Amino acid sequence: MNLDEKFVKGKGQFIGDISFPNTLYLSFVRSNYARARIVKISGGITHKDVALKVSSVGEGGEGGFGSIAHPVLASNFVAYVGQPIAAVYAADPYTSEDLIDSVQVDYDPLKAVTDPEKAIDFEPIHPGLKSNVVIDRYFGEDFEIDADVVVEDRFVNNRVATDPIEPRGIVCNYDGKRLTVWTSTQSVFSIRGGLSEALGMPESDIHVIQTDTGGAFGLKGGMYPEYIVASYLAMKEHKPVKWIETRREHLMASRPGRGVIGKIKLFADREGRIKGLKGDVIVDNGAYSGGSGEFSSMFVGRQLAGVYKIDRAYVRARSVLTNKVPQGPYRGAGRPEAMFFIERIVDRLADELNMDPLALRLKNATTENYKSPLGYNIEPSRDFIEKAGEALEYRKYYPHGNSGFSVGILYHATSGGESARIQVKDGKVTFWLGGNAHGQRHDVWGKMLIQEELGVDQSIIEFMNGDSDALESGIGTWGSRSAMVGGSALVVAARKLKKKVEEANGIYSVSSLLSGEWDEYEFFDYDKTESSLCANLVTVDVSGLPKIRVEKCSAYYDAGRVLDPVYAAGQNAGGSAEGIGQVLTESLTFNDEGQPLTASIADAGVLTADLLPRFEVKFHHSESTLPSKAKGIGEAPTIGVPTALSRAIERATGLRIRETPLSMEYLMKAVKN
Repeated sequence: MNLDEKFVKGKGQFIGDISFPNTLYLSFVRSNYARARIVKISGGITHKDVALKVSSVGEGGEGGFGSIAHPVLASNFVAYVGQPIAAVYAADPYTSEDLIDSVQVDYDPLKAVTDPEKAIDFEPIHPGLKSNVVIDRYFGEDFEIDADVVVEDRFVNNRVATDPIEPRGIVCNYDGKRLTVWTSTQSVFSIRGGLSEALGMPESDIHVIQTDTGGAFGLKGGMYPEYIVASYLAMKEHKPVKWIETRREHLMASRPGRGVIGKIKLFADREGRIKGLKGDVIVDNGAYSGGSGEFSSMFVGRQLAGVYKIDRAYVRARSVLTNKVPQGPYRGAGRPEAMFFIERIVDRLADELNMDPLALRLKNATTENYKSPLGYNIEPSRDFIEKAGEALEYRKYYPHGNSGFSVGILYHATSGGESARIQVKDGKVTFWLGGNAHGQRHDVWGKMLIQEELGVDQSIIEFMNGDSDALESGIGTWGSRSAMVGGSALVVAARKLKKKVEEANGIYSVSSLLSGEWDEYEFFDYDKTESSLCANLVTVDVSGLPKIRVEKCSAYYDAGRVLDPVYAAGQNAGGSAEGIGQVLTESLTFNDEGQPLTASIADAGVLTADLLPRFEVKFHHSESTLPSKAKGIGEAPTIGVPTALSRAIERATGLRIRETPLSMEYLMKAVKN
């Protein structure tokens, strides 16, 4: 059964569908305060039972920072609303939830801080720290310059919930020797490594199986305290243990993305040549290390030159502790923030110079490979921008005053490589990938690549979900990397398999392949970070202000060899919808005491289909140098759409767009004007 048929017929096996006899259901007692001293805990599983730290694995995982590593269960202090303090369990989920009230926690509330800029000078939120600034790095060299024009501004991407339809969840079972875990994940190997580190168990004693995964968006690549408690309880009670978070828990205690402030200054001459850039990036890290907050400020800071040749650049990058749940990776994870900051200030410069924004971009584009003073390589962008302007009909739409255009660069997370395995048995072909699919359709391009290399019909090829026992090792699915390094691992494995069949039979044929039993594993080792360029054009209708309707959302991407145009277009549609949501409606909000004000998926601003336009994507013709010849696409729209849409709204309303999402109060200014 292919995946289309499987999911349309409701045959998917998600965490909620996994059931064993005698299962124990787990629930958590969570902090009601953003910052408090715990005076007393009575009842439940507590820190005295599970005195462990949460391991930092997966995308952006940095290993934690000593005293600010996230405790699995809070002991003396809590540092955000929703932090797990104790756990209870029962034979059914309803009784388990009721048992939460049996645990008593006495708090001594402390003053909290939620604004990362205020947190820089606020008292340290954890005992023993000298500051809430956990990362403070500089990139490039400081400079003094005489410039005809100087523009500067402050931009904000507020926090966004990941909000997959299927929230986090896990089922654990222990047979006395080995822990088996079923979970909804982007990486079975991150989960295995994270549990091994936290529990002090050899990886060989842990088996992680990926269930069908109902969306992830960056959320499901790492380790969480709830997973460690569930594993502990399964080993303690020798019974299966199941935990699935509620939407309310998801919104207050999973790891949201964005939460980044960028202060940017551009120096230019009257002809529009950018002579220098200075920047200050501040990331809302949240309360503990181990998410992606520590990595994020540096990643954003080093991309701030965008696609441009800027010979002088100097950027400060800081990650700051606040009394919120730790930040995590979310679609693009640092790439959209960086491109929002540089592209918004370039539009500001175009306005200051009364210059066409496309002409300004072309004037500063790179004509050959260029290493930015901030450290990242920028591929030649001028030819791409020219072709993007033509493909997206910039000259047709721009004069109408309701369109925005943006360009960006997508740095793919290819470094580290990926694994694949192909097994041939009983006349059928089965394959696994080290990175785990959660809607990208790895099955489609995987079958196509195997068919191309081995000549077998796709109807006898089956794609398997992630399983840590099926491959020796693997990385994960994030950073638009899968078709590039996962696809390349699959191609190399197929070619090795073909050679073995040739050596055994004198000549390769499909019949000789299928009549035997073969098993080929490949780890495609790759240590480079690849990149590709992307462009978007968006038009809006603001006649119904403060409501905004997106009329047109079109894209021009360098996706290398496009393995399947239909699903590539699907990737563009999904990412574009998230980009529109980030600008118009999606955010997580808190009051000054750190209490979450976002209580439901509707509050979080997830767009419904009736609010979305028809999406259009065109592809720049190229091939990567990798065996799969592909480049990534999944995160390209989350990079380009927010910036192009912000510019379209800015031109149509006359309001300067500096912050996402737009508030109703701000848009009302355009109505009054």
